[in-house]
Amino acid sequence: MTTGWGAQSMVAPLRRVLLVRPVPPPNPDCWRNFGYVHPIDQERAAAEHAALVTLLEREGIETIVVEPEDPALQDAIFPFDPVLVTSAGAILLRMGKELRQPEVAALERVLRDLGIPIVGRIQPPGTVEGGDCLWLDEHTLIVGRSYRTNDTGIAQLADLLRPKAVQVIAVDLAHWHGPSECLHLLSLLSPVDTDLVVAYLPLLPVRLAEMLVDRRIEIITVPEDEFATQAPNVLALAPRRCVILKENQRTIAALERAGCTVFVYEGREISHNRSGGPTCLTRPLLRAW
Repeated sequence: MTTGWGAQSMVAPLRRVLLVRPVPPPNPDCWRNFGYVHPIDQERAAAEHAALVTLLEREGIETIVVEPEDPALQDAIFPFDPVLVTSAGAILLRMGKELRQPEVAALERVLRDLGIPIVGRIQPPGTVEGGDCLWLDEHTLIVGRSYRTNDTGIAQLADLLRPKAVQVIAVDLAHWHGPSECLHLLSLLSPVDTDLVVAYLPLLPVRLAEMLVDRRIEIITVPEDEFATQAPNVLALAPRRCVILKENQRTIAALERAGCTVFVYEGREISHNRSGGPTCLTRPLLRAW
C-alpha cells in the first residue's frame, strides 16, 4: 500500500474506514424533519454504533471515528453519501437532501486532516449522493438517477472520473414512494464478491439487471418482507465476508449457502429508525487486494 486511500471497489478487502458517531439531537422533535420513524434514542444509537465499530476492528480494519460539531447533522451518521473515494483522492458530492448539504463541508475537513487529496466536487445545480454510486469494477461506476441524484450531477461526475478511465453508467431508479422517502441504488443491491450480489429484484433497474447477466454475476434475491428490513444493503469486508442487519435471516441463510461468512449487527436505532444500512454507516477510505 502506497497511500491511505483508494476505494474503487465494493468488495476488495476493506483496510481503512470512516464512521461518524450519532450526535445528540438538538431538540426532541428534530427526528420529524429528517423523516425518521420515531424519536431518537441517543443512548441506544451510541451503543449500537460503538458495537458496529468494534465488529469492524475485530476484523482487523482500521477505523477512524469522528463526531460532528453541529447537532443538526443527524444524518451525518451516514458518511457514505457525501463523498466518493477514488485512487487519486476524494470527490466531494452534493446532497440532494437539503438538510444534509452541510455534511459535505464537515467531511471535507476530516479528509484534509487525514491527508486525503480533494480531486473534485459536484457543483450546483448538480446533485449526487453516494448511496446512488456502485462500483461494478474499478473502471465501471453505476450511478442511480434518483430524486437525490440528478442528470447534471451525473454528467459532472463522469467528467471528473473520465481521466481515470472510469466509465459512468446511469440507470433510472423507480418512483417508489416519491421524493419524500429515500430510495438509493444501494437500497436495492450490494455486491459481496466480484461475481455475487444481493438484490431486491422487483425494483432493480432493467439496464443493471442485464449487465449482471452479461457479466455472469450471480444474484441472491432478497424476499419481499426483508426488503423492508434493508436486506439488500450489505457491507462487504472482503469477498464473501460481509455485514448485514440481524433481522434478515433468510437472506443471511442464502449468503451462507453461497459460501459467505456473515456478521450481523443490531441497528434498531442507527439503521431502521433512520433508514440506512451498514454500507451507509461506513465510508471506505481504502480497499486493497
